[in-house]
Amino acid sequence: MLEFIRTLIDFILHLDRHLGDLIHQYGTGTYAILALIVFCETGLVVTPFLPGDSLLFAAGAFAGLGDLDPWLLCGVLIAAVIAGDNVNYWIGRYVGPRAFSGQVKLLRKDYLDRTHAFFERHGGRTVIIARFVPIVRTFTPFVAGVGAMPYSRFLAYSVGGGVGWVALFIWVGYYFGNLPVVRNNFGLVIGGIIVVSVLPMVFEVLRARQVARRAG
Repeated sequence: MLEFIRTLIDFILHLDRHLGDLIHQYGTGTYAILALIVFCETGLVVTPFLPGDSLLFAAGAFAGLGDLDPWLLCGVLIAAVIAGDNVNYWIGRYVGPRAFSGQVKLLRKDYLDRTHAFFERHGGRTVIIARFVPIVRTFTPFVAGVGAMPYSRFLAYSVGGGVGWVALFIWVGYYFGNLPVVRNNFGLVIGGIIVVSVLPMVFEVLRARQVARRAG
């Protein structure tokens, strides 16, 4: 497990190197690999640790170099995001809270509770807002399914959030990922993206604790 964590951290912090290797080895097959990663990070509640924001930024940077087509990249990844959201929604709809009984260690109930808190604060807009928050975005479609949010409403939010999320990070990476200051400090930039991405979740947890402390 420790070796897996080290490998995952290395992959995330050196996305430029690893993604470059993927493109060199698989060529156009890289689109499918990236789509699979995004789909799993979005559609499977057991894989919230997969890179999302940073992966899109790095892919956009390689598109800026001409190694990937930015429009095809956006189209493929948007489709993967929407497909993942839908799979996760229907899993939540059919499985429900029973999955978080504690028997499956990878399904941590505190993740579910944090996502519930997000829903309580932001309502249906959570599907869009959470798209930009790691971990929470993985559990949001599931919670929407558990709570039986009307599918047409969920789908509208899912499409809007997915398009905005993918387009934002791909095109930011496309235009800024190859600036010398970014290329020379790519690991730090990726780390910064991760930190900024998780700040909303940290604030939400701190706010919830403060509310609980006052209530107690």
